[in-house]
Amino acid sequence: MHLKKWDELPEFMRTNAVREYYDILSKKKVSLVLKRIFDIAASFLMLIILCPVMLVIAVMIKLDSKGPVFFRQERITRYGRVFRIYKFRTMVDRADKLGSLVTVEHDSRITRVGKMLRKIRLDELPQLINVLNGDMTFVGTRPEVKRYVDAYTDEMNATLLLPAGITSQASIKYKDEDELLAGADDIDKVYIEKVLPGKMRYNLESIRKFSFISELATMVQTVLAVF
Repeated sequence: MHLKKWDELPEFMRTNAVREYYDILSKKKVSLVLKRIFDIAASFLMLIILCPVMLVIAVMIKLDSKGPVFFRQERITRYGRVFRIYKFRTMVDRADKLGSLVTVEHDSRITRVGKMLRKIRLDELPQLINVLNGDMTFVGTRPEVKRYVDAYTDEMNATLLLPAGITSQASIKYKDEDELLAGADDIDKVYIEKVLPGKMRYNLESIRKFSFISELATMVQTVLAVF
């Protein structure tokens, strides 16, 4: 994994606010290389080991509700590139057409099996495919839909210097995000104006302190937070 040259970044990212974070990451070349090597090796190995578990989950989803096993949606990753994220479907089919793009506590669209999967984040397992493909990484800012990325400030755009991640410090701190949004009259507005800025403070701080070792520590903390 390497950074593009500054002049090769998308125009919307070539700002003074992003430059601060770009200069920090440009000095972390070894950690960036180790990060990608780990992503490839770990995701490949985990896909092999967890294949039986993922097969069982797929059968449970099909027996529980109508619709596909996987949920695929366009999200934004490194440099503002669009990709399709893989997740196990935890909501009724076409749930994104029936309400907000974020979920809240006791969301009626969540299926019985989906509730269990979300509780211990097993719905995220298919994202190992995204990691292997290079669209995502194990530790990084969670990928958002374009609507929310369009609301980023110049400084928030610095998170797009790295691939979107499965987990992060922000994910740990906001693991009960759905509870924060429960009862909001306008969920999207509350998410953009209150939740997103809070999460981004952690994401930007993680870039300032970026190292391969710190990312391994975040992965361990994620496991502890889940269980």
